[in-house]
Amino acid sequence: MERVSNGQAIRNIGIFAHVDAGKTTTTEQLLYRSGRIRTLGSVDEGTAQTDSLEVERQRGISVRAAVTRFEWNGIRINLVDTPGHVDFLSEVERSLRVMDAAVLIVSAAEGVQAQTEVIWQALREMHIPTLIYVNKMDRIGADAERVLAEIRRLLTPAAVPVQAPIGAEETFTGARSLLAPDQPAPDASLYWTMLAESIAERDEALLTRYLDTGSLSMSEVEQHLTAAVREAGLYPVLFGASARGIGIEQLLDAMVSLLPPPQGDASGPLSGVVFKLERDAVMGRVAYVRLYSGKLRNRDTVLNVTQQTNDKVTQIRTAEGRRSEDIGVVEAGDIAAVYGWGRVRIGDIIGSPELVPGSAQLAVPLLTVQAHWPSDAVYPAVVAALQELADEDPLLDLQWLQDERELHLKVMGPIQIEVLTQLISTRFGLDVTFGAPSVIYKETPASAGEGYVAYLMPKPCWAILRFAIEPGERGSGLVYSSIARREHLLESYQNEVARRVPEALQQGLRGWEVTDLKVTLVEGEHHVWHTHPLDFVVATPMGIMDGLNRVGTQLLEPIVRFRLSVPEEFGGKVMNELMIMRAEFEPPALHNGRMELEGLLPVATSLDFPARLGAMTKGRGALSTFFHGYQECPPDVTAQRQRRGVNPLDQAKYILAARKALS
Repeated sequence: MERVSNGQAIRNIGIFAHVDAGKTTTTEQLLYRSGRIRTLGSVDEGTAQTDSLEVERQRGISVRAAVTRFEWNGIRINLVDTPGHVDFLSEVERSLRVMDAAVLIVSAAEGVQAQTEVIWQALREMHIPTLIYVNKMDRIGADAERVLAEIRRLLTPAAVPVQAPIGAEETFTGARSLLAPDQPAPDASLYWTMLAESIAERDEALLTRYLDTGSLSMSEVEQHLTAAVREAGLYPVLFGASARGIGIEQLLDAMVSLLPPPQGDASGPLSGVVFKLERDAVMGRVAYVRLYSGKLRNRDTVLNVTQQTNDKVTQIRTAEGRRSEDIGVVEAGDIAAVYGWGRVRIGDIIGSPELVPGSAQLAVPLLTVQAHWPSDAVYPAVVAALQELADEDPLLDLQWLQDERELHLKVMGPIQIEVLTQLISTRFGLDVTFGAPSVIYKETPASAGEGYVAYLMPKPCWAILRFAIEPGERGSGLVYSSIARREHLLESYQNEVARRVPEALQQGLRGWEVTDLKVTLVEGEHHVWHTHPLDFVVATPMGIMDGLNRVGTQLLEPIVRFRLSVPEEFGGKVMNELMIMRAEFEPPALHNGRMELEGLLPVATSLDFPARLGAMTKGRGALSTFFHGYQECPPDVTAQRQRRGVNPLDQAKYILAARKALS
């Protein structure tokens, strides 16, 4: 793919970190040093440019990804500042999809943390060139060599320093570039040796010369480094202290010189994706779009491929957080805020879908909560508010049970629940609370078998289906296929069945989603006179549930992988607690008076474990968790979920309900 005409003058960069690593402070400094803002904002004081929501300013944390732009050395940088807390991982996930490069921030005091590893894995899966910025070098406990070794051990051995820090903690004054042409190569430096060896290992001729002479020229290192970084082969490490503005200009230099420009063709077919939504008080819904091909202009009518609608652009503005200007047009490789698309949702693809990359799945909501409101009078407003929030964050997956007048949301954790409560209050003026979170279980077939339905009454109708249902490998989801003969069941009817099978599996025998199975349409039959396409909409859930009822289902529970570090004196108590929670873990390792444990832990038994761990270890325990997957529950664990709507196993009642004949 050719580069866009102005693409060399653009960088699309996401900034990522574990919470409290200094991500928003670093963004603020980037804006200030580039001249984009005149005065520095503060996260603690709620004046940071990229914390636009009231809840962000009050709490001092980022909740939504924020898009801003500035220039450095003639290059325009579209920067996306993402949340660092694990409860808002979905924002990180959506931002990763549209970035050409990334800056990953690691705290020099805390080192590599849980969220750091999760983000890093996604960056690697998507092959995104990345700078690693070690922040807070002025903090007590900052140790550049220790953190660098930890980065190379836990993240990647391809992380290479391009600077040598000067001092640490209160003596930290900055970092000297290893690539500065006016300085002699620091051959004796640990950092230079690490950089030179990493470069040499990527080229046989360089490696031979390096082994013979013990050195490389600075020009060779710089030339090969840039190429390696842009193809995500090496990851430069820089050092700084953002709160004091140390290292920011060097970081800016590295962002424009080492990270790649976008690719695309401004004269090609329109192709883009919506990765963020906001609400403007005057203009309504604002869609942040990354274009991969073509141009988008004011008053253009474009195809929303995802929703199969044609929507008109009323205005295109720069993506700059609190302030923006009408630019009228956005070209391939760039990011802009588009107004006028009232029905658009996050993830919608605009124009041709071929050039839009896929997304990494980081966030997996493992909890569900029910919303509560004070009176029936506000019920419609609550439904509208939660639907709007679900459009902005699809992982909330709003479940609206109209008959029961219940609203349920999927969430990542307790902080997200608190933020949602506050957001609904400040933005919509509604008093909404949420019940205690419950774990999201799943079901899977306990054995192989068949499901059958003959939907022949009451006339007119005719739909006969037979499904083979088999258990699948854990994590495989749904695998659907059809071997039914088309002369017996028309292709159009088979397509309707294929669309309805995933919907039918949203509720199993226990009310949970059914997953990790193979469903095959073995045979089917339509009637030339009596069959209507909607007959298969009604019949498919009955056939699927008949099969599940015959084979039975096994309950699955969510599991997290944990890493735990506690002082040795608390080790016995903590291990006993883990066994009570049904944890599986490796033999403990002892390092410098601390016990380290790794293993698997059920979510259901460990919801309050972080709080209890703090009490058990007097605040000296450190816990990191990562979603691992779903696995079978022990026989004594049961969990039933209230079914939404009529159960297809009660076929007579279900048919009446489906045909709107149930009073």
